[in-house]
Amino acid sequence: MKRKTVAAALMLMAAGSLAGCGGSQSGERAAGSTAAAAESKGTTADAAASSLTFSWWGNQIRNERTQGVLDLYSEKNSVSFDSQPSDWDSYWSKLQTSAAGNSLPDILQMDYSYLKQFVKAGSLADLSPYVEDGTLDVSNISQSIVDSGSVDGKLYAVCAGVNAPALLYNQTLTEEAGVEIKDNMTIEEFEEVCRTMLEKTGTKADLPYGASDNFLPYILRAADVTELFNAEEKKMNVADAGAFLPYFKVYQDGAEQGWIIGADVHAGLTSNSVEESPLVYFSSRETQAWCAFFWTNQMEAMVKAAPEGVKLGITTWPSPDPKKSNFLKPGQFFSVSKDAGESEAEAVKVVNFITNDVDANKILLGERGIPASSVVAEAIAPETSETTQTVTEFVNNVVAKNSSQISPAIPTGANEVYNACNTILDEVLYQQIDASAAAEKLFKEGNEIMSRQ
Repeated sequence: MKRKTVAAALMLMAAGSLAGCGGSQSGERAAGSTAAAAESKGTTADAAASSLTFSWWGNQIRNERTQGVLDLYSEKNSVSFDSQPSDWDSYWSKLQTSAAGNSLPDILQMDYSYLKQFVKAGSLADLSPYVEDGTLDVSNISQSIVDSGSVDGKLYAVCAGVNAPALLYNQTLTEEAGVEIKDNMTIEEFEEVCRTMLEKTGTKADLPYGASDNFLPYILRAADVTELFNAEEKKMNVADAGAFLPYFKVYQDGAEQGWIIGADVHAGLTSNSVEESPLVYFSSRETQAWCAFFWTNQMEAMVKAAPEGVKLGITTWPSPDPKKSNFLKPGQFFSVSKDAGESEAEAVKVVNFITNDVDANKILLGERGIPASSVVAEAIAPETSETTQTVTEFVNNVVAKNSSQISPAIPTGANEVYNACNTILDEVLYQQIDASAAAEKLFKEGNEIMSRQ
């Protein structure tokens, strides 16, 4: 795709794929607005601390680029950073411990699925006043994306990048096997490809493991279950266990037919990082995956981690109804902790810098997703990699045109249900129970958990 086309696509994604937004500033003016906002801050900002803690989850590429942006901010301001990167699993464990001790990082990367819970716990600062006084500029971000970081009418999180589910696959291997991978596969079509790849190459599919909070609701959306949890009535929004059967059946088929990466392989990994995905990290065909379930903003890291000579392709997650299941979402957010205290205003300035400064985003290069600011997205387009261009084209031409509205953020208790689902899924993968029994078990345990909330 030509650079000019990429620029237009990035602009379209940030400004129009989800909803229209205003703003006609140039990239240079957007960069300058950060400095202008900093200079015009009031007395609250003057109390900012000289050191801030900044926590995020990610991979090596994200760690390096994020640190580069923090270094740039430090060069321009008298602020140093205590950087705290983690992998996904340990990140949330650390945050829970910090929250219990009222010692959350000043700035933290936030996920859509956890946002409402942290807000309800009183852990995040309300950013709305900073938008009103001009400290935080969201004028070039689609209103629907801005709203995705709001709870009860108040802004608690700023989108770090627009994202979508992505099935990454070893294109070199599929082409050698003569297997076509098409977009918007149904579950039946996906399973047929899995059986063929196992037969022809000996490789397997790496379905989401320990991550039912992603794939389960994706499958349920195909049956018009867009909100699984009913917090007010303290139950799940499904009439019976049959709603969960399609989800568990995919795993049962994979385990029985041998085309799924086993739970034992995942148990042997030291971390839940992209670098250890069986798609790129394996010792034999028995432990090698020809595909794995990711998000669009993870493709850059996966391409870098792939063995030499391997080309990765991208398509949609399979579903009984791909259009109903697929969606666009904020890849991550940046939030400011209530524990920041007198450092809160300075922390907001950092979030504004990452969101709107063009030079900062020329370092990040959309690693967290397509920049939320349309001005920034347009400005960095000429600098983006071939992988980012591929992702942008995929998001705009495949996902945005064949997707539905994102589901609401989950309430308190939902993650406990998903943890129960992960445990039940292990029983399916080890063939201790079948999909039908698993569905019944989740229906019972899930409703019991929600009833206690």
